[in-house]
Amino acid sequence: MDFYSGDINKLIEELAALPGIGAKSAQRMAFHIVNLPHSRVKRLSEAIIGAKEHAKYCQCCCTLTDSDLCPVCANEKRNHGVIMVVENPRDFIAYEKTGKYDGVYHVLHGAISPMNGIGPGDIRLKELIERLKGDVEELIIATNSSLEGETTAMYISKLVKPAGIKVTRIASGVPVGGDLEYIDEVTLLRALEGRTEL
Repeated sequence: MDFYSGDINKLIEELAALPGIGAKSAQRMAFHIVNLPHSRVKRLSEAIIGAKEHAKYCQCCCTLTDSDLCPVCANEKRNHGVIMVVENPRDFIAYEKTGKYDGVYHVLHGAISPMNGIGPGDIRLKELIERLKGDVEELIIATNSSLEGETTAMYISKLVKPAGIKVTRIASGVPVGGDLEYIDEVTLLRALEGRTEL
C-alpha cells in the first residue's frame, strides 16, 4: 500500500535500493531531501550525475577517479616500488586514513569466488600482472580475511612469486570474515606493520 504520492514513493524506493539503506532509513532520507531548499537538492542531484558521468578507473591502480591517474598514483613522493593489493576502493581509502602507508595500491574490484562464479579473469589481475613488469620490490596482499580473500591472496602469491618479487600478506588483527572498510585505523596499521611473507 502506498502511503505517499507517486514521486515520494519513487524517491523512497530508489534510496532503499542503495546498499546498506533499509526502508526506514530511505524514508527518513527522502523526507530530509524533500525538505531541503531547492538549491541544495539541485547541487545533490548534480553531484550524483557528475560523479556517474565522470567516474572512471585509474589507468594505473584501477581505483575510481575522475582523471587518468588517481591522486595516489600521480604523487611522485609515493613509493611506487611497493604495491598493496586490495579488493575494492573502500579498502584503499581505509588504508589511506592510517596516514602511515607511503606505497601505492592496486584495486581488484572483487575477489576470486568459484561458488559465485567469479574467477581470476573477472577481477583486475591482468592489470596487476602488467604493473609487476615494472620496478616493483614488494607486493602486499591486503585482501579481506574471508574465504574469498584468502583464496585470492594465495592465487596472487603463486602467480607472482616465480617473478622474484617479495610477496607479503597483512598480519592478523583483521578479524576473519571482516571487511577492511569497517575496521579502525589502529587495527589496520597493526595488520600492515605485522605483515608476513607468503
